[in-house]
Amino acid sequence: MKSITLYEDKNSILNKFSPEVKMLYVAAAIIISGVSGTKLVGIGFILFSILLLSTSNVIKKTLPILMMSGFVICTVTVIQGMFRAGNVTPVFNIGPAVFYREGLLFAFNIAVNIINILLSFCVLVLTTKPSDMMENFIRKGFSSRIGYVFISIFEIIPQMTETMSTIMDAQKSRGMETEGNLLVRMKAFIPLISPVVMSSLVNTKERAMALEVRGFNAKNKKTFLNEEKKNKADDIIKIILLSAIVIVVSWRVGLWLK
Repeated sequence: MKSITLYEDKNSILNKFSPEVKMLYVAAAIIISGVSGTKLVGIGFILFSILLLSTSNVIKKTLPILMMSGFVICTVTVIQGMFRAGNVTPVFNIGPAVFYREGLLFAFNIAVNIINILLSFCVLVLTTKPSDMMENFIRKGFSSRIGYVFISIFEIIPQMTETMSTIMDAQKSRGMETEGNLLVRMKAFIPLISPVVMSSLVNTKERAMALEVRGFNAKNKKTFLNEEKKNKADDIIKIILLSAIVIVVSWRVGLWLK
């Protein structure tokens, strides 16, 4: 049976860090690269994220995500490269289509931001167990509802993928054609998507009932099955990341006030 999360335990260094550290890394990658004003910082975070994912043996799982974002990046490149206001310097042309330097640079900046955000989130999602993330939220004083909603966001995609695969196999066993040309796939779409939606609604109801039975909304103070693991390296990295964010933001605010 497929896992309903994107998390993989490879017993890597990232698996041993707390969810807080990895969430702070995501914040640092987005804030510092956005505030610094230079794309070299964003490229640096991209390369560092690739290094972290490679050493954690989960880099292959980022490829489908990057491929999906590749379509968006290509679309932005075409639109901005050809039609952005302020395009004045032609770089190359494909037939009658002319691409301009200003638009391509603008599209490149967008691409760096998108890839940086995706890879930094991959560092968090692919190496952090959702239950550990939820426990971490609740230990810090957040509502259990917020923790549940947060981890549900990370579980919904793999869960829907697993359900779709199961339903597709069931429909194939009944003789329905699900593979072939575009027309065949369009005919199979409604018979496939309807059970997926209904199954999701049923799963949501069953999960809500299961949570209520286990006292999810109880007002009493909750205890945890797993003991909190404290790592000195976590505190050091958190201080470094927080300091970097504060320094870069303060520097940028200082430039704006001048």
